[in-house]
Amino acid sequence: MTLRVGVLGYRFMGKAHANAMARLPMFFPDAPDVERHVLVGRDEEALADAADRLGFETTSTDWESAIDDVDVFYNLGPNHVHAEPSIAALERGVPVLSEKPLANDLASAERMADAAADAGVPTATAFNYRYVPALRYAKNLIDDGELGEIRHFRGRYLQDWLADPDAPWSWRNSEEMAGSGALGDLGAHTIDLARFLVGNVERVSGHCQTFVDERPVEGEDETRPVTVDDAYSAQAELEDGAMATFEASRFATGHKNDHTVEVHGSKGSLKFSLERMNELEVLREDSRGYETVLVTDADDPYVDHWWPPGHVLGWEHTFVHEDYEFLSAVESGEEYHPNFEDGAAVQRVLDAIQRSDAEAEWVDVA
Repeated sequence: MTLRVGVLGYRFMGKAHANAMARLPMFFPDAPDVERHVLVGRDEEALADAADRLGFETTSTDWESAIDDVDVFYNLGPNHVHAEPSIAALERGVPVLSEKPLANDLASAERMADAAADAGVPTATAFNYRYVPALRYAKNLIDDGELGEIRHFRGRYLQDWLADPDAPWSWRNSEEMAGSGALGDLGAHTIDLARFLVGNVERVSGHCQTFVDERPVEGEDETRPVTVDDAYSAQAELEDGAMATFEASRFATGHKNDHTVEVHGSKGSLKFSLERMNELEVLREDSRGYETVLVTDADDPYVDHWWPPGHVLGWEHTFVHEDYEFLSAVESGEEYHPNFEDGAAVQRVLDAIQRSDAEAEWVDVA
């Protein structure tokens, strides 16, 4: 059986997933057979060019007709267009992968999760960092009790692409289109890793900050208001009493894509940085210091599909792993995680952090 895939969006994430689908038959021979069937967007000329480059058979400017002609739908558009096409696809029984955060507000995310539950088909929220081999290795250590009782989770995600006040306005600066700024764009990844590695978030105390209130519109002699946060920080309590701190900024000068995670337990600790994504620093019980583990051996998660030991993987490989797992679940009908309910769980935390900032007090996660 060949899975015909429809993809809404052909820029950043569209390229990442098209590349991943092209790599699957080369490196994951047991992956489902996939046809990049239809690419969906608004600009016919740009679509035709993108489809040619990304290997899609056809194009469409109408997502409603596109979802009637595919077996799987990837919704990679801006946050405010996640809900309606995804729900429509699910109502037709079509499995859906949606970019993160799941939606631009909690109500829309809950609707998407409800539609997924009713449809009974696999869904995915695109938290690709779950598929970094070093973080899978970390998950195995934690689950095996190597770190003992988990007491602390620390996560930060720092970028600097908006540090220049003259950087142009985009949809990511609009509350209507994005829902939040660094909080949803970056923080969603960190919060998902906290849930994946340690456990659910119970309550939060959050702070959101906007540093530049308006930005120039590219090619126009005007500015538009920035209505989302440029940075956020939060304290949190996780299930079983673990403490957490979260932080993200798009104003952290000198940081391009710096996503770091630390987990501290009663018997050991670990540290991870996306800027050294093939490495995991591990402190074991009775050790005098951290050991740097190069997670590239054939018996490490996913690595047997790629290169000899020591030949490192990159950011793009996380999408190959993600698409392999999701499309395999679609083919088999098995349950997949992180699904839409996982995405909605993260959205509840995002919403609680925003409410906490507005109310200046601790807020329970709904």
